[in-house]
Amino acid sequence: MKLSTLFATLLVTASTTFAAGSDMPKRKSGLWEITVSNSGTKGSQAMQQCIDEKTDDLTKNNMAGTEKQSCSKNEMRREGNKIVTESVCKMSGTTTTTKGVFTGQFDSNYKGDIKSTYNPPLHGIKESATTVDAKWVGACKPGQKPGDISMPGMPNINMNDMMKNMPKQP
Repeated sequence: MKLSTLFATLLVTASTTFAAGSDMPKRKSGLWEITVSNSGTKGSQAMQQCIDEKTDDLTKNNMAGTEKQSCSKNEMRREGNKIVTESVCKMSGTTTTTKGVFTGQFDSNYKGDIKSTYNPPLHGIKESATTVDAKWVGACKPGQKPGDISMPGMPNINMNDMMKNMPKQP
């Protein structure tokens, strides 16, 4: 998976997962194993993320400011036992229309199916389908701090630091 595609997928996953309001389910603090599969690539990408309540809140608050500037639609609602997200956002000269459906317990596991269309196509891609499978695996590893994300073959990043360093939109 190209680094830019992985990063975009990570941001979509973060925004759809963390944009939940206070009445939406919260993930349990600790280490989460997240597997992301995308229709445009073979195989899947596994990652681990150490989170706490502040990590999810920080991401939600920072993404909300960015989304207000670039998204004409950004909704999240409950439909029975599902969380449904819908957005229409401009990114790199492309309008991205996304719908995500998330199911699960959220304190121990969840699954998300995310479908996006790009107009005009983004790097030649007209549409994509992403599946996110996440499960809580226990306490964060020694030396990890909330926001740390590790992926095989890639340097570790900290989502909290990345979000704090994102430019604020006027």
